[in-house]
Amino acid sequence: MQTANENQPAASAKEEISMEKLNEEIKTQVLFSWKALSRPFKVRTREFYTTAGSIIFLLCIIFIFLKEFLLVMAIIAFSFFVYILSTVKPEEVENQITNKGIFNAGKLYFWDQLGRFWFGDSYDSRVLFIENFEGLPPRLILLINHKDEENITTILKKYLINQKPTKSQLEKAGEWLVKKVPLESTTKP
Repeated sequence: MQTANENQPAASAKEEISMEKLNEEIKTQVLFSWKALSRPFKVRTREFYTTAGSIIFLLCIIFIFLKEFLLVMAIIAFSFFVYILSTVKPEEVENQITNKGIFNAGKLYFWDQLGRFWFGDSYDSRVLFIENFEGLPPRLILLINHKDEENITTILKKYLINQKPTKSQLEKAGEWLVKKVPLESTTKP
């Protein structure tokens, strides 16, 4: 029995050494880091809210006559959600590209769960889009500085494919609707 007790400290010391080696091997190395807002944001004018409110009111009246009360509640809830997103400024988050994956807003997305990446514009901001195959969101949307785009592209090409996907029918219909039914004028007084 004494030999078993004597071997225990040696075994635990051996386990500690191997755990230290393991921690060193899987140590995350930050390749690039930046801070940005968590989502694209645009301050809306009174004209936007007036136009959107009028359209929503008319839709609700039509659906009330059709006795679609659940749809009316869904429209009102969605409208409230859009209003909140339009009035509350997003927080600033730290984004990191590491040797393990992308660290965004406190969550690590591993390389094996990510797909293509591409760049685009949204509300006068440069945006990095990355496909996410596991869980939500299906697409990571990271705001970047325009000057950092080349560095980010160089690093991401080592792990992911730089390819912009073709637009779906829903995206094309949404763009068409935005062009045909503007909620605020584009000209400045």
